[in-house]
Amino acid sequence: MSKLIIPKVIGHRGARAYAPENTLAAIHAAADLGIEWVEIDVKLTKDCVPIIFHDEELGRCTNGSGIVAETDFKAIEELDAGLWFGDSFMGEKIPTLEDALNVIIDRGLGVNLEIKPCPGREVETAEVMLDFATRIWPDDAPPPLVSSFSHVSLESAMDVMAEWPRGMLIDEYIPHWRELAEHIDAHTININGNTLTRDQMDEYLDYAKPVLAYTINDPKKAQELLSWGVAGVFSDCPDVIRDAIEQFH
Repeated sequence: MSKLIIPKVIGHRGARAYAPENTLAAIHAAADLGIEWVEIDVKLTKDCVPIIFHDEELGRCTNGSGIVAETDFKAIEELDAGLWFGDSFMGEKIPTLEDALNVIIDRGLGVNLEIKPCPGREVETAEVMLDFATRIWPDDAPPPLVSSFSHVSLESAMDVMAEWPRGMLIDEYIPHWRELAEHIDAHTININGNTLTRDQMDEYLDYAKPVLAYTINDPKKAQELLSWGVAGVFSDCPDVIRDAIEQFH
C-alpha cells in the first residue's frame, strides 16, 4: 500500500463554504483553492447506486423531499442540489460516487470517503462503495482514506479492501475507543475538534496514529489543535484555515 500522506487541511464535503456541499462544484471549488484533499459522504439510493450525500433526508440540500434510502436514483438525479445554496448553482446535481471520483482523479486530489450508511445498510453501503471505488481509483495513486462513524461499516471495509486505510470517526468521547480502533485496524482517529479536550488529545496521540479533527472553521482553533499535535483538520473554508496554519508555522 502506498504511504498515507495527509495534508494539514482537508476540504469538508468539498469546500462547502463556497459551493453546495458534496457536489462536483464543491470539489472543483476546493481544487481551485489549491486544497490537496477533499472529504465526501457516500450513501446508497434505494436501488443501490452510491451517491455523494450527507443527510438521511433529501430536503435540506435539494428541492426534493423524502428519504434517500427509499428513493431510486432515477428520481434523485432529477433533483436540484444547488439552488438552495445560491442562484448561480441552479441545476447542480447530486453526484454519483463515480462522477465524484472521476473529478477528484482529474483534479489530482486525494480523498477521504466517509461511509454514511442509512440505518440497516452499514455492510451494504461499505461493500457497494468500495466495489465502485476500487474499480475507478488508479492503482498508482495513494489510496483514499475510508472513514465512518459505523464500526460495522469499517469492519466491512476491512474485509473488502484491507489495503485501503481506515479512519475511525468519533463524535463524543467513548472510553473504549482504543479497542474499537484496534479491532478495525484504524489508520487515523478522526475526532470532533470543537469539543476535544487536551487530555483526550494526549490519549489519542498515545495510539501513535494521525489524529484528524473536524469541522474546524475558526483559524485560532485550528492553530490551537495543531499545537496540541493534530495532524490535520477538515474545514468548510479550507483556504482560510490553510492560510492561518501557514502563518502559525
